[in-house]
Amino acid sequence: MPVIQASSAPTFELPNATFTGLASPSRGSKETCVWKTRVHPGAEPGLHSFDHEEVLVAVSGKAVALLDGVEYPVAAGDAIIVPAGTEFGLGNPYEEPFEAVVALPVGAMAFMNGQSLVPPPAQ
Repeated sequence: MPVIQASSAPTFELPNATFTGLASPSRGSKETCVWKTRVHPGAEPGLHSFDHEEVLVAVSGKAVALLDGVEYPVAAGDAIIVPAGTEFGLGNPYEEPFEAVVALPVGAMAFMNGQSLVPPPAQ
């Protein structure tokens, strides 16, 4: 399916963020997964890493990106490139939600606390 309607895109909830799956193998994408993430106000960064590069593009709001222990301010229009194996998290100490579009290769695996997880829910 070449067009994914926002109204039919699946949504996944975690305590500090909401993920909306856009492109994935289950929706016709063969090589790239794309999802929208909304980081809730007051959220602490959920530290994780992937075995492939992850790219995020900030769409609205502000956040703090934590990459290998270094904090970077992020605002709408900014891009974050997270190399494979880099510990990463997004925190939102602000009063408004932060939204970004995220791209990751199909089949990428996530790791938290050194433990392998299933592929991201957006796949």
